[in-house]
Amino acid sequence: MNLLEFLQDLVIKGWKLWNEGNRLRYCAPNEESTALVLAQLKQHKAEILELLRDRPDILNVSQLSYGQKALLFLWQLAPLSHAYNVSFTARICSVVDITAMEKAFRVLRERHPILRTTFPKLGSEPIQQVHDNQELDFLLLDASSWSEDELKAKVVENYQLPFDLERGPVMRVRWFTRSNFEHVLLLTIHHIACDGWSIDLLIQELPQLYQAQKAGVEASLPQMKHSYQDYVRWQRDLLEGTQGERLWNYWQQKLSGELPVLNLPTDRLRTPIQTYNGASHHFKLSDKLTKQLKELAKNSGATLYMMLLAAFQVLLYRYTGQEDILVGSPTSGRTQSEFVEIVGYFVDPVVMRANLSNHLSFKEFLTQVRQTVLQALTHQDYPFALLVEKLQPHRDPSRSPIFQVSFALHQLQKSLDIQKLFVNEIEKDIDWGGMKLRPFEITNQEGLFDLDLEMVEGS
Repeated sequence: MNLLEFLQDLVIKGWKLWNEGNRLRYCAPNEESTALVLAQLKQHKAEILELLRDRPDILNVSQLSYGQKALLFLWQLAPLSHAYNVSFTARICSVVDITAMEKAFRVLRERHPILRTTFPKLGSEPIQQVHDNQELDFLLLDASSWSEDELKAKVVENYQLPFDLERGPVMRVRWFTRSNFEHVLLLTIHHIACDGWSIDLLIQELPQLYQAQKAGVEASLPQMKHSYQDYVRWQRDLLEGTQGERLWNYWQQKLSGELPVLNLPTDRLRTPIQTYNGASHHFKLSDKLTKQLKELAKNSGATLYMMLLAAFQVLLYRYTGQEDILVGSPTSGRTQSEFVEIVGYFVDPVVMRANLSNHLSFKEFLTQVRQTVLQALTHQDYPFALLVEKLQPHRDPSRSPIFQVSFALHQLQKSLDIQKLFVNEIEKDIDWGGMKLRPFEITNQEGLFDLDLEMVEGS
């Protein structure tokens, strides 16, 4: 272990090291402040002070959350894959000050440290390091001579570029200019640094930062009081305490025994290794059917989410004939209020297990699903990645572990028209910080599961 690794290891263990002029200062957990460590700090004091002066961000390191560890492992298996790229695209039909826009992205990245984070190794263990000065990957592309098909192909091509998580960056911006009055924005971030909630936060803040840069003033955004590193520490503390043991006991009991594998009928042989190649199909429920579903859910003491999940599980039973069905469902992972405004990878699935063996009526089955959902949400803080690690289910490289299908219901907030861009549900241009936005959809061609049903409830 070299000197830098020694210092980073101390920080991971809870030490704080800084310099005040030619003095080396530290604060350490009592159990870690040993005579041997202090002797090494004293011996290498001059080198440490030089490191802290020349590279002040070198000790901005922390452990990974359990979700991040799982994503990093998947990236290491397939570093050229784009399966975990998260993007936002939009067509901008306005004159745009490109310089101000680029500066806005720089401020956005400064505001959210996870966007300037890399994931190197400390010995054999991965860590995350926040950089003070990291070049912004912002590229202008002249699309004035391209056809619409060529434009879409180029946007998809840039979206699918892989990330180097060890070296970074984890975020890139591509700005396609068709004319002075037409542009396409492609923002791509690796999932290890963001989730859908995070994208929503960024898209809300960006126009405010853009307008502030144009006006030469500071944007009036609330000061960030917490960081993703705070979340990592909170998660570790939770799991090491009695609450973590209680959560583990619940999931251990809920998912005990040999877990069923959902065998959906397919029109071709399954590949021996999961490729994440997929396709998307869009459909819309009528207003009449939606109203009927809501009324049935209300009369049954359930929510629309519970109703749709129950219907989906019955559909899976119909196609497979299997009576024990596991469905994954994402939660925001932000049960603590201090993390609501933080950008990072918080989303975490919970497992909804259904038993269809007793010839229940649908209303009786809905009662079962309601109870399952309430219990799962009560115990949602236990990381799914750790659950897989501890349960050690039979691993089939052609399938995702524990569950092979996923279900989600998203709700669009009436006050946030920008969210409707994600589902192409807008009837007029959206005012985005003085710019007119329209949808620019790129087809989702990734399949993280055998089947993923995502539904959106409009305002």
